[in-house]
Amino acid sequence: MLNERPFSSWRYVSLDDFDAQKQAQTDPESLLAGRGNLVLDEVQRAPGILNAIKVAVDRGRAGHHFVLSGSANLMLMSKVTESLAGRALSITLEPMTLGEQRRGRSPAILGRLLQSRHPNEGTVKTQDPFPLMQKGFVPPLLTLSGEDSFVRWWEGYVATYLERDLRQLSQVESLPDFRRVMVALALRTGQLVNQTDIARDTGVSQPTVHRYLNLLETSCLLYRVPALTPSRRKRIVKSPKIYWFDPGIATFLAGHYTADDLRESREAGGVFECLVLLHLNALAQLMVPRPKIFYWRTTTGREVDFVVEQGRKILPIEVKLTEKPRYRDVQNLRVFMDEYAGATLGVLVHSGSDVILLDKDIIAVPWTLLAGTLS
Repeated sequence: MLNERPFSSWRYVSLDDFDAQKQAQTDPESLLAGRGNLVLDEVQRAPGILNAIKVAVDRGRAGHHFVLSGSANLMLMSKVTESLAGRALSITLEPMTLGEQRRGRSPAILGRLLQSRHPNEGTVKTQDPFPLMQKGFVPPLLTLSGEDSFVRWWEGYVATYLERDLRQLSQVESLPDFRRVMVALALRTGQLVNQTDIARDTGVSQPTVHRYLNLLETSCLLYRVPALTPSRRKRIVKSPKIYWFDPGIATFLAGHYTADDLRESREAGGVFECLVLLHLNALAQLMVPRPKIFYWRTTTGREVDFVVEQGRKILPIEVKLTEKPRYRDVQNLRVFMDEYAGATLGVLVHSGSDVILLDKDIIAVPWTLLAGTLS
């Protein structure tokens, strides 16, 4: 049986504690001394402790194991000089999927789809994604109820993040400028990054926009999904697409404070893609080797939202915010599959309840199948 609390017996130290933080900064070896299994939380507050951890690992101290956690991608921080290469396994903890929230088993659907095995046609239970996208998927939201409560939580999260975490990760000269950049990015969820356009719309210089984008990515709030760029004669647009780590923060920053507001917005499709990407990322992290996720777009405007690649296996995935997928929705998938012989199955993820074979090798599936909540 899977141990749901594998680190419950480990010593826990949070560097949010000022005394522990000071010790980690001035005498890190004393903090590690005599502690075989140690969880260090918010380790980005004292990145210099990585050198002491590296020394401890290299000395081969028997029984010494460390879990390092925090609210930033430590390996991307400019102050980090020790990479721990060959000494550490890196795991990004995504927001909780719908299946995790319901204590369901992790579905094997992504692996089956990569092997060109798709579910049988039929109707399955589904769930309206809009209330979930408005709420978000980070664990503290599980104890709250009501749209106003979700909005207030995100207000506090953004304010605390701006005032505390970001100022430790990087200098932010103007909080209003940074907020405008975040809002502009939320309104562009699922779109190509054009830093010049963002600079023009926000009145923030392009170099500052560039730095803020890097900062958001470093702090694990923003994903940049790269373009699939194999060696092909057809030109491929190489700019990344941007997605937020949680559809809830994208919805909040875009100014949609109720599920109905989001439902009627032009940003709804991009936020739905964000929801699907959250679940794809979670499934990919459980697989060995871990698949990579790209998007595909040509200069003529043909686009497939996500392309999952594992070795020589390629799975194109189109995302449509519709409850009734149609054959016309898969035209870009058809173009992609004609171009890439390695893609033997295409998938359309939608918000409805039907599993439908739309073409001989293209299947439409409800988004909740990715969440592992359905049998």
